[in-house]
Amino acid sequence: MKKFLSMIMLATLMAAFAFVSCDDEGKVDDGPREDNVLSGSITGTLQLDANVEYELAGPLIVEEGGVLEIPAGTVIKAQQGFSKYILVLQGGKINARGTADKPVYMIADRDNAGEGYWGGLIINGNAPLADPAEVGSTEVNSAYVYGGSNPADNSGVITYLVLGSTGARSSADVEHNGLTLNGVGNGTKIENLYIYDGADDAIEFFGGSVNVKNLLVVNSDDDMFDFTQGYNGTLENAYGIWEVGYQSGESDPRGIEADGNLDGNFADHPNQANFTVKNMTIELKLAAVTGAEAERSTPPYKYMHDVIKLRRGANAIIENALVKGVGTAKDLVDVTDGKGAGDTRAQISLTNALENDIIGNEINAPAETSYPGIKIEAGNTGCSTNIFDWTGYEF
Repeated sequence: MKKFLSMIMLATLMAAFAFVSCDDEGKVDDGPREDNVLSGSITGTLQLDANVEYELAGPLIVEEGGVLEIPAGTVIKAQQGFSKYILVLQGGKINARGTADKPVYMIADRDNAGEGYWGGLIINGNAPLADPAEVGSTEVNSAYVYGGSNPADNSGVITYLVLGSTGARSSADVEHNGLTLNGVGNGTKIENLYIYDGADDAIEFFGGSVNVKNLLVVNSDDDMFDFTQGYNGTLENAYGIWEVGYQSGESDPRGIEADGNLDGNFADHPNQANFTVKNMTIELKLAAVTGAEAERSTPPYKYMHDVIKLRRGANAIIENALVKGVGTAKDLVDVTDGKGAGDTRAQISLTNALENDIIGNEINAPAETSYPGIKIEAGNTGCSTNIFDWTGYEF
């Protein structure tokens, strides 16, 4: 049931928030909006009310100097479509201050919506990219740029946030993730996230230096954790799950996918991705794949392509990583690629506790190239599950 603000509160809200609607083709239509419907541009401070259930009806853009304040317990339900997303531009801030008892929800406007229902959350910052002299263009709108010279850039605070049914797509090259972090600086606080049923990647870091802590991902269609374009921060306590019966519609779904530079086309950029992952678990709850199914070259896939893919100049420290469960992976660690292999200085420790054999290799590396820091070894415990008690997810 919709709830309405008083006329005085509504006038204040309208002053800070230009209401527009946008259809799935990206055309903007002016028109009156009810006070619980979100779309348009935020140029001042928009303070949401946890007692109001909000409807995301189009792009919600936090402009430079704008602030979106989302208190604990707030629920935002998105309509279906590629144009339904929240985008924080350079110089804007989002403060989604959920708590363990009262998370913030950004989810679909209907139950069981599945993956790719709406566009998710995008943040553009001023932190450096693989080439610190350049800026990147946001996939959903190239007019919005990201990247800069401030590794400590601050785009706000996100704590105890649930993102569900995200990752809408308009083409093979223009798509949303659950959470897209474009050149976001380490002055931004991001902790305690739950991202489920996402098309494309659950989370993707395009450059920047932001650190993310305590991330649960369930049923991401492509990669669970994706790093590219010179990202150099830390992801700590990451848990990714494919549930019983899950099948990916992507050609190469992975636990981690890491590129040193954007799309592998810029090997000469000076700051290739060089990041850290601490305490990671990839859990598969799938049937074993054998015979003809293992030879499939087209989706849907019933196995994980690679647990860890490090390529195109990317370097990483991945410590205390564990893959477990019932299911099949092609390679455990793959550092090969037609546009360049992963950095030979990489340090990776992965324990394989899958109940089924892998299809390919424990370590797939170019011939006659040594990766002494990559080890498949016993003893890793991965990420604890109790830090995700607040989500209510049953492991």
